[in-house]
Amino acid sequence: MDVVDPATGETVETYEEDDAADVEDALDRAEAAFDSWRERPRREREELLVSAAEILRDRKSEYAELMTREMGKPIEQAEGEIEKCAWVCEHYAEFASAYLEDEYHPSPPGSEVKTSYEPLGPVLAVMPWNFPFWQVFRFAAPNLVAGNVGLLKHASNVPGCALAIEEVLRDAGFPEDAFQTLLIPSDLVEDAIDDDRVKATTLTGSGPAGSAVASASGKRIKKSVLELGGSDPFVVLDDADLETTIEEGVWARNQNSGQSCIAAKRFVVHDDVYDEFVSGLVEGAEALTVGDPTDRDTEVGPQASADLMAELHDQVERSVEAGATLETGGEPLDRDGAFYPPTVLTDVPDDAPAARDELFGPVAAVFRVDDEEEAIERANDTRFGLGGSVWTTDRERGERLAHEIDAGCVYVNRVVASDPRVPFGGVGISGFGRELSEAGIKEFVNRKTVWVQ
Repeated sequence: MDVVDPATGETVETYEEDDAADVEDALDRAEAAFDSWRERPRREREELLVSAAEILRDRKSEYAELMTREMGKPIEQAEGEIEKCAWVCEHYAEFASAYLEDEYHPSPPGSEVKTSYEPLGPVLAVMPWNFPFWQVFRFAAPNLVAGNVGLLKHASNVPGCALAIEEVLRDAGFPEDAFQTLLIPSDLVEDAIDDDRVKATTLTGSGPAGSAVASASGKRIKKSVLELGGSDPFVVLDDADLETTIEEGVWARNQNSGQSCIAAKRFVVHDDVYDEFVSGLVEGAEALTVGDPTDRDTEVGPQASADLMAELHDQVERSVEAGATLETGGEPLDRDGAFYPPTVLTDVPDDAPAARDELFGPVAAVFRVDDEEEAIERANDTRFGLGGSVWTTDRERGERLAHEIDAGCVYVNRVVASDPRVPFGGVGISGFGRELSEAGIKEFVNRKTVWVQ
């Protein structure tokens, strides 16, 4: 696996791929590790998560630089990602026992009936490159503390991050085989899922990848959780606080260089404030600093690869050809690296890629609506259903409309974000199942009824 720095186009590291024999050995070791790991007291497992959080913070600069080198994340955002990983470890260290406590049920006199939450075994996680530490830790922290063991197939452009995560957990005191990285190509994933030793699967990534993993898992009747793409609506009502809404909207579209499933992608704006909002959005996009991701002044770094940037640019060009108006951006920057500027499209036709597909980069599509009914209709005019947001000074109005948006999570006057304290996941082609909070830790457990007479 060659690691290409997307800011320079240079190959900076090469890793040897694992083969089928390596996978077989890893599965043997995972199965053996599970037999002992599941018996460790939960309090001990929680303490190891605390140690992992401490290591993450101690090595924050090192791991942030690794992230930036492999997939181009601006360095301050990379450091923030490491902090968030430490947070999810600490969250489950504090709350896992409460989340997994036995639940007692009404029963006849002299009997005791309860639900116990017991681990399943080795879980295969197929993870993406855009948040290369966070996506993995939001899987690893709850599942390891629940007593499962993990097998990670990470994206092929971030092998260093994958191995670093394994290092964190090993150095924190987790058993060596409780969490293993498999540097394998995608064509070996289905064989791993097909193996009896793998008890469940989870994937964060594209729709086609999710469909493949879900199909392979379903064929073997194995539990799976999918968090797939999104085309989140950012609904701006006529009574929104425009100064704040514009500022948050610029960030919501361009954070992580626009490469986020829950980034705001379709801006649905009431006619009364449309012109002012578009003007502010364009001004804000043009003010962002695009450049070297190792520079702390950089707000938007490169796209993760030249191929991904080319795909994004093709979507923009086809949207403009279909009739969209290019307000700013829209052309790769004339410099080394995969740099694409923050871009704003208006007058987007319904059949244009910017309206129908997920644009995984710093491109905002803006739609004008006459009233809140049309806003909800436009917000729901998508196959996706990951997240969304509503912006209004009337909190009750915002909450009412939040219930009308078809998505796994809707935020009122706040940018959509994943948070260890609340469930995260989508509906429609954005996936199924939930991560984080109590819901997430209970996805890969046996909810066992125990009746004692």
